[in-house]
Amino acid sequence: MIAASRAEDGCLHYSYALDVLDDGLIHVNEAWRDRTALDAHFASDHLKAWRSHFGPLGITDRDLICHEVTSSEPV
Repeated sequence: MIAASRAEDGCLHYSYALDVLDDGLIHVNEAWRDRTALDAHFASDHLKAWRSHFGPLGITDRDLICHEVTSSEPV
């Protein structure tokens, strides 16, 4: 899933991280060039296949939040 998502046109960043304080919680961090690229990701075959494994993997909930950023700079 990670490799396929990173290979998508418009993917700037895609990673998973286990929460060290909340057992079983996985954070997915993504950055996409624009909403069109994100929408294409949501419609991709590999994402549909990944979602079909949620039940067997014990994934019971998702909390998706989209932030639109107009600019970024190093601090």
